[in-house]
Amino acid sequence: MKNKINKILFVFIGLTQVSCAQKSETNKKEMNQKVNFESEFINPNETSDTATFGMGCFWCSEAIFLQLKGVKSVTSGYSGGQVSNPTYKEVCGGMTGHAEVVQVAYNPSVVSYDELLHAFWLAHDPTTLNRQGGDEGTQYRSVVFYHNDYQKLLTVKYKKELNESGAFNSSVVTEISAFNKFFKAEDYHQDYFNLNGNAPYCQMVIAPKVEKFKKVFKGKLKQ
Repeated sequence: MKNKINKILFVFIGLTQVSCAQKSETNKKEMNQKVNFESEFINPNETSDTATFGMGCFWCSEAIFLQLKGVKSVTSGYSGGQVSNPTYKEVCGGMTGHAEVVQVAYNPSVVSYDELLHAFWLAHDPTTLNRQGGDEGTQYRSVVFYHNDYQKLLTVKYKKELNESGAFNSSVVTEISAFNKFFKAEDYHQDYFNLNGNAPYCQMVIAPKVEKFKKVFKGKLKQ
């Protein structure tokens, strides 16, 4: 991968209902606008990097990022709070400060951080504060936990581009914070969709989101 990121043209295609909870599309335009985004930032990591995203329920987030070529693994967990080794019950209670997140290990020479951000913002509603559809609370907030200055600068600039372009009817409220600690969620949360694909929630909620995601990123999916 060249250290200098080439100019990327993000074509926003209307992707509805891609968060884990059902949500209204009244605050989202048809995302068929073109946002020109040119990165002058250099990724210090060429073959191995980590990204941490919070975008509502981590079951859907995990299922979506696992589809992308260059993604080595996706782990569901908790970040951004004050409690060490929190349980799912504690996080859901909203008292730990943690968000449900996925930690994505990826190869930047195959999938760039730009592309992960593209997937992140398309796969949930970043304009709703502390809520994704019916899931409400700070644990479901839209957040990027950056691991280095490269990720920080890129995320800040991309968020600014989205707001200036009017890609959404409302402002993007995604939190951008320095990564501190990640606590892996309980084992039954890991690889949830692949292991529980026949469960009603997976069939009715996760599967449709994954299929719509595949249509947008069809050229960048694992075989």
